[in-house]
Amino acid sequence: MYLMIVAWDLARSEQTTTSLRDYLRGYAVDAFTGLPGMLGKFWFSNEPRQIWGAVYLWTTLAHADPARLPSRAVELIGYEPTSVSVFALEAVAAGADWSKLLDGGVVHA
Repeated sequence: MYLMIVAWDLARSEQTTTSLRDYLRGYAVDAFTGLPGMLGKFWFSNEPRQIWGAVYLWTTLAHADPARLPSRAVELIGYEPTSVSVFALEAVAAGADWSKLLDGGVVHA
């Protein structure tokens, strides 16, 4: 399995972490749900620093190809991610509340 972390510094964008939450609710969560080869996608933000991104968990490295993803983030933000990193996943420890993760959807209101 592979972990991919993609992040944007929104300093040069008209988008903000607040405005991108509409993208999650209106498009992204549904567009990525059920994507072949993807075990999960977790969006994150840091509102004070205006950082936006996602962590993907892939079954194989081939599935992590950005060209096959239904993302509109580059179009909305206006430029490529500030950082993209891919790592081999070495281990996973499921916490007592792991099942809450499976509820899915947008966590931040």
